[in-house]
Amino acid sequence: MKGKRIFKKQGLLMQVFLLCVWPMFCQTSFSGKIMDDMGKPISEAYVVNKTRKIFCYSNVSGKFKLEDTKIGDSLEVGALGYKKELILVTNKTLNTDFLIVMSEDTYQLKEVIVRPTLNILNEVVDVDLAMTPVKSSQEILRKVPGLFIGQHAGGGKAEQMFLRGFDLDHGTDISINVDGMPVNMVSHAHGQGYADLHFLIPESIKSVDFGKGPYYAEKGNFNTAGYVDFETKTILNKNVAEIQLGSFGLKRGLGMFNVLNTSNDKAYIASEIITSEGYFESPQDFERINLFGKYNHLFSSSSRLTIAANHFQSTWNASGQIPERAVASGLIGRFGSIDDTEGGTTSRTSINLGFSKAFENDIALKLAAFTSNYQFQLFSNFTFFLNDPVNGDQIKQEENRFVSGLNLNLSKTIYLEDKSLTVTTGTGLRNDRIKDNELSRTLNRNTTLQNIQLGNVSERNAYAFLSGKFKWNRWLVNLGLRLDRFTFEYSDFLQNSPTNEKTGDVLFTPKFNMAYTPNNRIQFYLKSGVGFHSNDTRTILQNTDQKLPKSYGADIGIIWKPIEGLLFNAALWTLHSDQEFVYVGDEGIVEPNGKSARYGVDLGLRSQINEHVFLYADVTYSHARSLEAEEGMDYIPLAPGFTLSGGLQLSKMKNFSGGLTYRYLGNRPANEDFSITANGYFVTDMSLNYAVNNNISLIFGIENMFNAKWKEAQFVTNSRLAGEERSVEEIHFTPGTPFSVRTGLRYVF
Repeated sequence: MKGKRIFKKQGLLMQVFLLCVWPMFCQTSFSGKIMDDMGKPISEAYVVNKTRKIFCYSNVSGKFKLEDTKIGDSLEVGALGYKKELILVTNKTLNTDFLIVMSEDTYQLKEVIVRPTLNILNEVVDVDLAMTPVKSSQEILRKVPGLFIGQHAGGGKAEQMFLRGFDLDHGTDISINVDGMPVNMVSHAHGQGYADLHFLIPESIKSVDFGKGPYYAEKGNFNTAGYVDFETKTILNKNVAEIQLGSFGLKRGLGMFNVLNTSNDKAYIASEIITSEGYFESPQDFERINLFGKYNHLFSSSSRLTIAANHFQSTWNASGQIPERAVASGLIGRFGSIDDTEGGTTSRTSINLGFSKAFENDIALKLAAFTSNYQFQLFSNFTFFLNDPVNGDQIKQEENRFVSGLNLNLSKTIYLEDKSLTVTTGTGLRNDRIKDNELSRTLNRNTTLQNIQLGNVSERNAYAFLSGKFKWNRWLVNLGLRLDRFTFEYSDFLQNSPTNEKTGDVLFTPKFNMAYTPNNRIQFYLKSGVGFHSNDTRTILQNTDQKLPKSYGADIGIIWKPIEGLLFNAALWTLHSDQEFVYVGDEGIVEPNGKSARYGVDLGLRSQINEHVFLYADVTYSHARSLEAEEGMDYIPLAPGFTLSGGLQLSKMKNFSGGLTYRYLGNRPANEDFSITANGYFVTDMSLNYAVNNNISLIFGIENMFNAKWKEAQFVTNSRLAGEERSVEEIHFTPGTPFSVRTGLRYVF
């Protein structure tokens, strides 16, 4: 009996010993949640077990699970734009949900890790943005590789955009959003998908999310060539006051100030005022004011409420697009005008509400609601005296719009050993009510000679989508399906008795994407999907077959990071459209031009030589053709073929920072048979900042430093000048910015 009691005691001691030391020898898992200091989950953060050379990534809820981890292992946690965290695994950290709070830090290319995800290049663009901050809202879109823009109405009108062989006009084939709020305007007075980003203060941008092609289930209308989403800052690290003076009467004032900064509540306000006379012979009298405020509240349950509001208004005069023959003959100078009464006014007041919550069972909820009141009035003269030899051909486009909408996304992640499945479902509604959508012939902005179109537009888009991302080892497979329903309604005031016409359509668009990432240096991916862009309501009611034409695209590409400070990307792509739309401004219609096909290649290179020197370059080639035109007449006017952009940036090199940027747009066909060429250009800009101390910086910049004579916008137009017996069809252009200088003073505190 005594021996048995001794044996039992020894057995009990052995059990206690094993319970104490077993975790030291038994492989287990390390799991937890990664958040920023405002309680927002950080997705795609990496957790590396440096002892065992294994790693994992956080999901949309900020949660992660790292298998085969033992006590004593050394872990590294990192995410782009955040300070690294080093963790030593202890008994307390294993098999419990460990909370990791990360603080913001400078963006570095070395923090970009190639991993099984579909948006690695977004992080690369965030590095670009951090290294080369934009100096104007016009430059924001240039951060997207291969995206070119051009202004042709005095600085107040939305820019013309080019991407992947598309002349996007002002947004017809690209979806643009800010903090979940759509920027594109459907059935706009000046052009379908009109996207004016001038309300966005450049210094308020935190990150840029973009994707090329129609491959994303959460993106709907206008997502054919791609999408661009901007996220504004949640909190200001420091207050900023800045003033700039420049050539041609440029004056810019900026103020960004924290007004609330507690552990659970953050709020700041920002304002921007710009005035300029412009570089044209006729003064531009450009004025713009932006007001922006954002409030964030963190609840104790790891949920977050965001409220943002902005007001923007702008007025300007414009010299318009001038014919080449007028300059060649000496009738006007390069910066002269035929009709200097062009120009306009616009304003936008918006309120945007966002709510997000991360639940304990790997469920994440995102809600966004927005409302906006928008005013627009534009005066243009494209043809001068072609239609009215006495009064001229000036037209007015005007509208008063109210937009409201709601987006709801819900995601759930399921873990199965070394596999994970993230299912995201979403639904939303957008409602546009446009009062007095007008196109009229006018004289000197004051007299209405004839109403061409006048009426109220009502357009609604309800949608739902389902997307699943399955990760297994080094593979990622993404399947998506989107459903959109549109309702179009138009009340025409110019009929003998006012009419109220209504129609609608429903569209399903599938998506399939996959990526193979054999290691953290290289990724191969395939993207495919169907997208669409809606047509103008007024045109749809004239031709109901052209409501929601589809586009079909595919990408095959590679992302390669051979060393820590070098990243290369390449993609072959193709995109077919069921309908090519051309906006005819002076007739107020969107003209269908039939099916089209495009294919091309995108190349990109990023190199961070050290923490001070950063190089980048993007090259694109596109081949665009109409499929329903005769051979030799199948060129798509203004479709870009070859583009090149890049730069050299210096960051915090002693007291200096700045760099050189360049962009090249090759010659393009200006008409269907390429008998007229839209000439390309090469433009170089320079910026230089000098930090006097920790609070004060001097700013200096040069636009078009080699004073290239370039044409920012070009169109083939049939016009007639005063005194001409016949009209002439030729290039009409807006000259690009000549050599100009800006200086400034920035104070941070």
